[in-house]
Amino acid sequence: MFDRLDDLVKRYEELMKLISSPDAAMDPQRFQKLMKDQADLAPIVDTYREYRQACEDEAASLQILEEEKDEEMREMAKEELSDARERTERLAGKLKILLLPKDPNDERNVIVEIRAGAGGDEAALFAAELYRMYIHYADSRGWKSEMVNLSENGLGGFKEVDFMIRGKGAYSRLRYESGVHRVQRVPVTESGGRIHTSTATVAIMPEAEEVDVKIDEKDIRIDVMRASGNGGQCVNTTDSAVRLTHFPTGIVIYSQTEKSQIQNRAKAFALLRSKLYDLELQKKQSEEAANRRSQIGTGDRSEKIRTYNFPQGRITDHRIKKTIYKIDQFMNGDLDEILDSLIAADQAEKLAQMNSESM
Repeated sequence: MFDRLDDLVKRYEELMKLISSPDAAMDPQRFQKLMKDQADLAPIVDTYREYRQACEDEAASLQILEEEKDEEMREMAKEELSDARERTERLAGKLKILLLPKDPNDERNVIVEIRAGAGGDEAALFAAELYRMYIHYADSRGWKSEMVNLSENGLGGFKEVDFMIRGKGAYSRLRYESGVHRVQRVPVTESGGRIHTSTATVAIMPEAEEVDVKIDEKDIRIDVMRASGNGGQCVNTTDSAVRLTHFPTGIVIYSQTEKSQIQNRAKAFALLRSKLYDLELQKKQSEEAANRRSQIGTGDRSEKIRTYNFPQGRITDHRIKKTIYKIDQFMNGDLDEILDSLIAADQAEKLAQMNSESM
């Protein structure tokens, strides 16, 4: 590990020289790449430098204990030794996590797809609440959101909704949300006061660029039509809605949220690219050996991942067996306690795999 860290420090120092050279800004694309590479390495290099300093402090304290006779000085050295050892242990663990292979999609924007599942109108109402939950979370992190497609049920619920979240690291945080979300509560449509169980499915897809997915024009049918449903002045008056049908996969994309047909077409193609890219990612994951695949965040989309129990004010994530009792805050976008636990569990599993493979 330390040979690799030394190599990364050398690479970081090379990048700093290249960035500060007079010719660096002459090629904006190359300069941007250098800056990104430097930014990616900076946390590792900074942590490694802290670790080496802690090791030096530990060695210095040990030397004082070996040579010093004064009891007061020895007590101070013991305290400094304890502090240095705590720092070396903590920083060594942090370095292992920083050196874990990163998902190449971690920094990408995401397209979120929410579909009402079992439960009829109540499932659609829950899907709408999940949508608002993710929008609040995006706002709290300074990310931007943008609607791509929406189908409502007439009661304020969403039969299905697709939307984009743009922000640095969006996929790295939200990738764990894919799966079946279950709600237990008394629906507004229930007159007898009985608790019902309903579901909604969530899919988190990294935004795909045109270079990531090649779409053959012969594989696509493009239909334009009048937009339908609630909307502004242009709804139902112009052929602005766009429907894409991808013959090889059977995927159908419908976009009508913009007044412009060109904008709806661009959104539809962006969603199609991301769906096709996501299919490839799932295929690769399923082909990997089970003992080499992290099971958190890459499970089957039909897996029940979380239960929202409103009468008890309880959120339970079944993958990590974690329960919190602050459902109101959670539904208002306060997701970090659960997401941080999922990320930590994923990292711990990857570390265990790495350690077992190195033995």
